[in-house]
Amino acid sequence: MSSTATQLPEDIKTAMRAKDSIALNALRALKSAMMNAAIEKGNLSIVLEEAEVMAVVRKQIKQRVDSIEQFEKAGRPELAASEKAEIEILSRYLPAALTEDELLAIIEQAVADTGATSKADMGKVMKRSQELAEGRADGKLLSAAVMKGLA
Repeated sequence: MSSTATQLPEDIKTAMRAKDSIALNALRALKSAMMNAAIEKGNLSIVLEEAEVMAVVRKQIKQRVDSIEQFEKAGRPELAASEKAEIEILSRYLPAALTEDELLAIIEQAVADTGATSKADMGKVMKRSQELAEGRADGKLLSAAVMKGLA
């Protein structure tokens, strides 16, 4: 079982004891999303690998970022603030992000591994870069860096 999957129930209990409703909502939503991912994989009793759990966490964060944008457009700053607090809580489950130098090194290695020579090879380079980054880089940031590396 992944370390995040074992830590999550303990964090939910801690949030309940502290009566932290924002953390509790975020953690329960994450637990639910993880259960849904396990069901999609075939069975509720399937244990997700750590990489799959990180993908679920990123998806939850992305949903909240989208919600913040919508709330701000609608003039609801209190709801946007709540979503930002939930992002902060969910971000604790992500591994440390890559530095710019580490990201450039990964892209250089991916270009070398795939033998890419032009922007037409971006798909191959992106796939290899994502494998090398092991979920420690945002997709948009990685895509922009790969474009820059292939230019």
